[in-house]
Amino acid sequence: MFWRYLLKNRLAIAGGACVLVVFVTAFLAPALSPYDPGAISVSEKLTSPSWRHLLGTDQLGRDVFSRMLYGARISLLVGFVAVGLSLVIGILVGAMAGYYGKWVDTILMRFVDVMMCFPSFFLILTVIALLGPNIMNVMVVIGITSWMGTARFVRAEFLTLRERDFVRAARALGARDSRIIFYHILPNALAPVFVAATLDVATAILVEAGLSFLGFGVQPPAPSWGNILTSGRVYIFDAWWLTLFPGIAILITVLSFNLFGEGLRDAMDPRLR
Repeated sequence: MFWRYLLKNRLAIAGGACVLVVFVTAFLAPALSPYDPGAISVSEKLTSPSWRHLLGTDQLGRDVFSRMLYGARISLLVGFVAVGLSLVIGILVGAMAGYYGKWVDTILMRFVDVMMCFPSFFLILTVIALLGPNIMNVMVVIGITSWMGTARFVRAEFLTLRERDFVRAARALGARDSRIIFYHILPNALAPVFVAATLDVATAILVEAGLSFLGFGVQPPAPSWGNILTSGRVYIFDAWWLTLFPGIAILITVLSFNLFGEGLRDAMDPRLR
């Protein structure tokens, strides 16, 4: 039934297909790239798109198409590692709060409320400025500042599931709390969490692109869609391709993840069928 409803959603299928294309191109970047993304050719700087350079070259003569392919790898890496870290933190906090309730729930949820009061992007900028801009810091900071929604979501699922008969039966058999949480309740709460995580990947990619655009993300010469955009900002009137193509790549990738995530949510929620 899930697959039948999902396949009926053409936007979700289109989004999933685009996501698959991005994955394949990122994985096959060394094979698909016609040039070394770091190779400098000053004589060919700011060359417009042509058969020799499909997406043109930048201010150092580097092939933009090759840099875009390798930039997809970094964007996906940041998105999935950051979301993976946020899922681990969010699931642990939400599970503890939802299962134990009472004062544990009160303390953890008030901490979540405090974290949600901070403007996330400016908090990320501050931490990155203190720790230094590199890809590892970007992934970790995005992950530890974006787990609050997951924690709230998991808590709500645990509050519903902890009173079910199969949980009461496990307690009656003497199962430990850790076994009940991670073996009995958590598997039943993960499906909607992973759907929400699909949407969070798009947000993480967008945040990384914004940080790189501001100079606080992935640092040159490593290519990312955000820092390609940054280099094109200075030449926006002379080399339009430096801003157009990375911008389109970010737009399509984020939109595809959002459409696919929305389709998964609709297919999994019987109230929306």
